[in-house]
Amino acid sequence: MLLGDRFPMIGAHKVLPAYAALIEQLVTGRFDPSKQKAVWPSTGNYCRGGVAVSRILGCRGVAVLPEGMSRERFEWLEKWVTDPADIIRTPGTESNVKEIYDKCAELRRDDSNVILNQFSSFSNYLIHYECTGRAAEDAFKAFNQDDNHELAAFVSATGSSGTIAAGDFLKRRWGSKVVAVEALECPTMLNNGYGEHNIQGIGDKHIPLVHNVMNLDFVVGVSDRTTDQLNLLFGTKAGRDYLETRRGLEPALVRAFDHIGISGLANIIASIKLAKQMNYGPEKAIVTVATDSASMYGSERRQFEEKHYARGLDQVNAAEIFGACLLGAASDNVVELTEHSRRAVFNLGYYTWVEQQGVSVADFERRRSQSFWSRIQDSLGEWDQLTIEFNKEANLANA
Repeated sequence: MLLGDRFPMIGAHKVLPAYAALIEQLVTGRFDPSKQKAVWPSTGNYCRGGVAVSRILGCRGVAVLPEGMSRERFEWLEKWVTDPADIIRTPGTESNVKEIYDKCAELRRDDSNVILNQFSSFSNYLIHYECTGRAAEDAFKAFNQDDNHELAAFVSATGSSGTIAAGDFLKRRWGSKVVAVEALECPTMLNNGYGEHNIQGIGDKHIPLVHNVMNLDFVVGVSDRTTDQLNLLFGTKAGRDYLETRRGLEPALVRAFDHIGISGLANIIASIKLAKQMNYGPEKAIVTVATDSASMYGSERRQFEEKHYARGLDQVNAAEIFGACLLGAASDNVVELTEHSRRAVFNLGYYTWVEQQGVSVADFERRRSQSFWSRIQDSLGEWDQLTIEFNKEANLANA
């Protein structure tokens, strides 16, 4: 498991696509930080990364995120934004991404605002393909020093579908499967469905433009009830005492779950479900990611405990959670995609991007072909050169 909380400033790897989106706008001359504000539409961590890199650049960063996200995210933003008005709360929670788009459409009417949309910016795909993909490969190689393991799959909750681009990198180099995770309460890819959930960081009810759906192998549904319970199990004294004393887990291993947020827990459960469905043995390795840490979800943990365990979590409750969520994790809601089902998921994106967001049918359609994605993957050198040239010009201007 790759740990995103090692990234600076925000303790989440979403600072990576924020840098990439900003670089793309700067080197192409579409953003003037001396006159314009950078607007970061997000379900939590991407806007924090955007505000952080905006501060470094010396411009105003505007966070647009649902009002129902965790309190810790808003507390962080309040410390980092230049102006309190630069935190814009949209209606709803994790699943209300369209409301974010609607607010950005309103902000776009003012030329002083530049929207850096992670859901449609292919820099998000490219930076995760190259950087997260290589990090995942390095992690697997370090694990596989005895050369006795096969890289079976990369598992990632979709969100903006940036992180899952690492799966394309690994599939190209290792032949591994690409596995998307979504909340069972909002089964967009599984069932063209809708709903609300609390696996924060994986906003849905749409298919991001930067998701290479036609290269996807599996979709796995995980309930937010499971992730909320595991957040409680690994994040409370009673839960940790049970894991150490009754299950014999090393204290260091239990403490390591401090590095894993709610979506990371979803990725772990999805990996277990996939392994059971595919009957993977110990020679198979699955790589997954925790985009942020448990520190972002203390308030969510307390609310869940107060609602469902009014007297506080005890050893019996901890045992029930362990049995139901870990030992009892089954291979239900694991779907292996066919060519037909990939097309169905791909087509679902039409209603967001063509009908709502004005993407041309031709631009939407060309994403079906893997040659489109290969060209993006192979364009890194061109972006590097543009960045070098931009930095030279900026240094000369400031000399």
